[in-house]
Amino acid sequence: MTSIAPPTQKPGKDVLAPFSYNYLLRWLIPLAIGLFIWFIPPPEGVTPEAWHMLAIFVATIAGIIAKPLPMGAVAMIGITMTAVTQIITPTDALSGFGNTTIWLIVIAFFISRGFIKTGLGARIAYLFMTALGKRSLGLGYGLVASDLVLAPAIPSNTARAGGVVFPILTSIAKAYGSNPDDGTNRKLGAYLTKAAFQGTIITSAMFLTAMAANPLAAQLAADQGITITWGTWAIAALVPGVICLILIPLLLYKIYPPEIKETPAAAQIARDKLTEMGKMKGSEWIMLGAFFLLLVLWIFGPNRLGMDATTAALIGLAFLLFTTVLNWGDILNERGAWDTLVWFAALVMMATQLNKLGFIPWFSEQMGIRVEGYNWVPAFLALSLVYFYSHYLFASNTAHVSAMYAPFLAVALVVGTPPLLAALVLAFFSNLFSSMTHYGTGPAPVLYGSGYVPMSDWWRLGLIISVINIVIWLGIGGVWWKILGLW
Repeated sequence: MTSIAPPTQKPGKDVLAPFSYNYLLRWLIPLAIGLFIWFIPPPEGVTPEAWHMLAIFVATIAGIIAKPLPMGAVAMIGITMTAVTQIITPTDALSGFGNTTIWLIVIAFFISRGFIKTGLGARIAYLFMTALGKRSLGLGYGLVASDLVLAPAIPSNTARAGGVVFPILTSIAKAYGSNPDDGTNRKLGAYLTKAAFQGTIITSAMFLTAMAANPLAAQLAADQGITITWGTWAIAALVPGVICLILIPLLLYKIYPPEIKETPAAAQIARDKLTEMGKMKGSEWIMLGAFFLLLVLWIFGPNRLGMDATTAALIGLAFLLFTTVLNWGDILNERGAWDTLVWFAALVMMATQLNKLGFIPWFSEQMGIRVEGYNWVPAFLALSLVYFYSHYLFASNTAHVSAMYAPFLAVALVVGTPPLLAALVLAFFSNLFSSMTHYGTGPAPVLYGSGYVPMSDWWRLGLIISVINIVIWLGIGGVWWKILGLW
């Protein structure tokens, strides 16, 4: 079964030859930006410490985008610079590693390995294929449903889409003679690829633990006094998310239809795979029990038991270790989790220090002066659209959230947007904006790289679906949030 750890990096992509022209050029961009900000006199009302922290923060984000090194390495260098320049103490520089929100997502990575290791994730997908796979539209829904079930416990949408859904998708497409290299991509593979991709974008927006940058958004909101729990996020996303999951595969079926409409063999392929896997093993039953335990604790723990989401995740992990579904080697080999711990800790620490040192409050005050008198509804709509479509400039959800979530949230609060509504909408959009390009989120290059969907189709369909997502989440979602009392 495909591992959920990140693939080994290849020269010329994330790892460049030391001191090559490309390597130095990619370092020149963040260094130039950071030094430029550093040596500009800070505006009135901003302390030198806050301004210099901003310079390091922006340079770190630029480094994450330029990728002279993997994201974790760039983040570690950023942490080092905050301590070396004595803007903050080494204790403060390393404070992000003690953040409970960070550990929530790290532990969720460990737990998600259990789905892959036991085969439960693949079994769930094949069960949906068996039930829904007799027609190509049903196959699209089956792939999306598989992703939805796995999303609460697998924080890597790349692992879900690339490690579980994608191998099943390609095997079924090729069984029907749909190959990306011989002009038969539109038979079935192109439709399934787009349905699976757009599905994982929506499911990523539906749960706090469904995408690695979601807890980062929640932490940035907490820095501005807004608490987002696992249950609050899931309930707010429930109605618009489910509607999108129902509508998007059907819409794609109409505007980007597969040539093959009936697929009875797909259900048989899934049944054969299930037969090959045999009855559910004890480890799968334990994994399933742990999954339901986590859902119960995440939903009811904060209000009924006084238990936060990180404690619940620790209980789930301890249970899997105690029952030997996971062993310590699995934990040590989960590279994605440890990598996330490093870059997450760095970005949360810098964002928190920007707030403590007074930059975010100053920025909010300045923006408040400029937008004073505007009604919050059109002002927040404009802010949200700018935040959404600026993702064309980003190749990472994390970089976008790190760079823009906190200041856009601050401005939204200044114009009078209800705090929890503003924080949640921007958090949902921090996933939905990835629907547009073939590089905007981890699963995009995996699925686009299969070759089933040409770039022109990918971008065209992405733009159409982005508009539909916005209309549903702000329209129908807005009504739902009114019922919930968010505004």
